[in-house]
Amino acid sequence: MSIRVIIVDDQAMVRAGFAALLAAQSDIEVVGQAPDGRQGVEVSRETCPDVVLMDVRMPEMDGLAAARALLDPPTGVDHRPKVLMLTTFDVDDYVYEALRVGASGFLLKDAPPADLIAAVRVVAAGDALLAPSVTRRLIADFARQRPSGAFRGGPARRLKGLTPRETEVLELVARGLSNQEIAGRLVVAEQTVKTHVSRILAKVDLRDRAQAVIFAYESGLVAPGSTEG
Repeated sequence: MSIRVIIVDDQAMVRAGFAALLAAQSDIEVVGQAPDGRQGVEVSRETCPDVVLMDVRMPEMDGLAAARALLDPPTGVDHRPKVLMLTTFDVDDYVYEALRVGASGFLLKDAPPADLIAAVRVVAAGDALLAPSVTRRLIADFARQRPSGAFRGGPARRLKGLTPRETEVLELVARGLSNQEIAGRLVVAEQTVKTHVSRILAKVDLRDRAQAVIFAYESGLVAPGSTEG
């Protein structure tokens, strides 16, 4: 079955370009477009897409508010699409908050066409799109702005339910390592890492890998500004 996508961006040329690129793929169907967040929410509820490409900065309703509306819908609305934020690198606060409310990741708007196509497929499959180097820098930079210990408390208590190995895997996920890289670091099979990640998400009640990264920062497991090493 085709991956159903809508594109929400206030620039008509961006929408048209992305739509043409995605529609040319045999496994992707563009089912709608919108010029702002408010209309994006309406179009999403009318068309029930699998993935929403959501610009961050838009009139009427910005991408963060629209993502929140789609991912935490009112009673009676059951559809929750995957949301992939489209952004430039100067919107750290927005991207961090978007991941917190449940967006499945972000993509830089000047990314190569192949990256956009791959991103849609990755998110539709239920994975989070977190480019390791960019994500690590973006979240660390944002977290560094918060007072030391500001994220501790509830999230930190939830860490106690994880085994030592699960905690180790979560830390490596938060530092931007892929499952393959984590498997190499821990000298285990990649499938074993996938199993650990699934158990972490279930135990801590997280939606996906993106929220796992946020949780690791908020719990204090990963120190703001730290790097993989």
